[in-house]
Amino acid sequence: MDVIRARLAGFCMGVGLALKKLDALLEDGDSRPTYMLGPIIHNPQVLDDYARRGVSLAQTPQEIPAGSRAVIRAHGIPRDVETELRCRGVKVVDATCPKVKRAQLLIDEQTQAGRKLLLFGEDDHPEVRGLLSYAGPGAFVFETPGELAAHPLAPGTPYVLAAQTTQDRQGFRQIQDDLAARLPEGVPALETICDATRLRQDEAIRLAGRVDCAVVVGGKASGNTRRLAQVIEGEGTPTLLVESIEDLRGLNLTPYARVGLTAGASTPKSIIDEIEAHLLAL
Repeated sequence: MDVIRARLAGFCMGVGLALKKLDALLEDGDSRPTYMLGPIIHNPQVLDDYARRGVSLAQTPQEIPAGSRAVIRAHGIPRDVETELRCRGVKVVDATCPKVKRAQLLIDEQTQAGRKLLLFGEDDHPEVRGLLSYAGPGAFVFETPGELAAHPLAPGTPYVLAAQTTQDRQGFRQIQDDLAARLPEGVPALETICDATRLRQDEAIRLAGRVDCAVVVGGKASGNTRRLAQVIEGEGTPTLLVESIEDLRGLNLTPYARVGLTAGASTPKSIIDEIEAHLLAL
């Protein structure tokens, strides 16, 4: 079997920075309990490793006691939650991805100026919940162009369009075109989709045209990993989304002479290497 591995597979800048901040916290000699509020990244193996190193996973801010330390996940958190933690005497370490932080501040600036936010993203994703906390009242979240098409827009109301940082850029362009047709006065679009996301998706599309099948490695809760699989499937290439080598055991991949391999932005290189070795041995 021939395996073609994507050049950009694995950790992005934001994930790498978040993990460096958490690692530094664990090595600073401070004996206070350390918590992450929600998974710092969407990768089960990484989370298991931090649990073994003594980091507790809290799902709500109320689970984090005063006097402890809390790391803000790479996806960001709602601004009122961060304020609550600080007011209770929790030492907060902000590991929000710089691209997500930039999106938060851009949305805050535009909505403070009176615009209503139209946000292309997953309503239940932690990044989206954080972005909405900077948007003020009247924001609308949609996952597909069709959902936005069905949503009434008031002529004369100033809107602004933004996207979850890991969203599909092609879909975002379609939404911009749809809005231009609906609202002749125009809707400004914030450039909030991360360049790393765009480059990885573009590479995945090129990879899809060169292989008989693709394997995408990453946490199944990871939005950017799922979208990598979706863009490859959209090219008509059979695609497997796996979290670990165990997901490949027992699968018959022998009909495929050439397999593409890529991974989400929160997937460690060691896991990608392991899966590549497994595929090459078939």
